[in-house]
Amino acid sequence: MKNLSLAVALIGACVLAPAAQAQEPIVIKFSHVVAMDTPKGKAAEFFKKLAEERTQGRVKVEVYHNSALYKDREEMEALQLGAVQMLAPSLAKFGPLGIREFEVFDIPYILDGYEALHKVTDGPVGAKLLKLLEPKGIIGLGYWDNGFKIMSANKPIKTPADMRGLKIRIQSSRVLDAQMRALRTLPQVMAFSEVYQALQTGVVDGTENPPSNMFTQKMHEVQKHATITNHGYLGYAVIVNKKFWDGLPKDIRDILEQAMKETNAYNNEIAKKDNDDAMEGMRASGRTEFHTPTEAERKAWVAALIPVHKEVESRVGKETIQDFYKATGQQP
Repeated sequence: MKNLSLAVALIGACVLAPAAQAQEPIVIKFSHVVAMDTPKGKAAEFFKKLAEERTQGRVKVEVYHNSALYKDREEMEALQLGAVQMLAPSLAKFGPLGIREFEVFDIPYILDGYEALHKVTDGPVGAKLLKLLEPKGIIGLGYWDNGFKIMSANKPIKTPADMRGLKIRIQSSRVLDAQMRALRTLPQVMAFSEVYQALQTGVVDGTENPPSNMFTQKMHEVQKHATITNHGYLGYAVIVNKKFWDGLPKDIRDILEQAMKETNAYNNEIAKKDNDDAMEGMRASGRTEFHTPTEAERKAWVAALIPVHKEVESRVGKETIQDFYKATGQQP
């Protein structure tokens, strides 16, 4: 907390009152926790390019990859304090802020592929969720896909029964905790930057990730088995400090909003391809053996995890879950 307060003091009014700094470029510090060659990393660089070119140097975007500036647990506080201006945290990060509705994205098997997903994120349900951020001093600028998650471990995990007793890393999410407990695992909350070493040393036995995260963080080097469950979605909301954003000159804000709309589309176009490419890369390495569930095995995974929908209603909100069912036309 002291470090964050110091950061705020150092950057001072140039963060919270950018319009006053007429002669200097407006600096947007954009921090995230994944590698530059992930969909999120590439999209952050794409936004930087558009923002700087279209404002003709009036805006400078500094992108910090791989937790170089803040780790998972620090970045949201840093944004609210004004030490950074922009983040793209995973949707699970909003639960600890008290906005539990976002944890609906963590519910297993609530989204059956990208088409269903985009009916939510590109429609009124997604917009309604982003509006919930504003009382926390945050503006939501859109959603970025990463992909659908697969399970990995150092033993074959073809069925839910194979997960029993394993220590599995999760993000800080009560829904993900409920998901893993439904599989009789021992969920372990851990910062993303610490996962590789934890897998390598046996602190945890496995994890869940989209292929692009697993590949770029080299987790396939320390995981012998993975099953393509596609059981859950991992995505991000691009967010900005509200006081900073509201203080921008209107013409600058309009340019940045348009640049972000184009970046949202760019990210979501490349996300699926990057995950497909990551799967090819991991298969080619020969480090991890991948299993595609049979129809019977998939039904077993679904049957084991569907009860989580009902279990987390009181936390996420029955209305929010029903909004998802209506938007996608899917209900278990």
